[in-house]
Amino acid sequence: MSDLFIAANDNAPGAQTARKFSGDNEWYTPARYIEMAREVMGQIDVDPASNPIAQATVKAGTFYTAETNGLDKEWHGKVWMNPPYSRGLMPKFAAKIVEEFESGRCTEAIILTNNSADTAWFAALVGSASGFCFTRGRIPFESPTRKNGGGLPMGQVFTYFGPRPERFASIFADVGHCMRAANDNRPALRQAA
Repeated sequence: MSDLFIAANDNAPGAQTARKFSGDNEWYTPARYIEMAREVMGQIDVDPASNPIAQATVKAGTFYTAETNGLDKEWHGKVWMNPPYSRGLMPKFAAKIVEEFESGRCTEAIILTNNSADTAWFAALVGSASGFCFTRGRIPFESPTRKNGGGLPMGQVFTYFGPRPERFASIFADVGHCMRAANDNRPALRQAA
């Protein structure tokens, strides 16, 4: 993830005062969460927003970097993504995961983003996703340049796309509150204690 930014709703009061968090451009998802995603999906075929350091943990069959630009590639199979959180890139990666899933190229995906339910890009995810896990507490992201790593000043959410929202919920319930997407009329998923 690069250029950490709290995406403010441009129409919300105080939107002009959104705080930008920049400097370190890379923050990595701790291995625990990657392993949970692998347990849900069985494997990770594509990581479209990555780098060689992150791949030591993710171990995707195919990964794209800022230089190889995953936005202009097709994403086949099972996708893990912790996209760049910058205002200019997050909407593009959100639109791309929806496009790849709805096309059938992506058969299952778990993406990790800020809990920005007031944004247009998050609303786009809601329309196609099968489930969500809103984290209890903040994820202690790892940094290659900071000894103590770091966290974001807001909560995160894992968004699941695929046919097994119950499996997703059963595995991710330990880290947050899991629920079905609004487009799914089945009963609610497990909630974390």
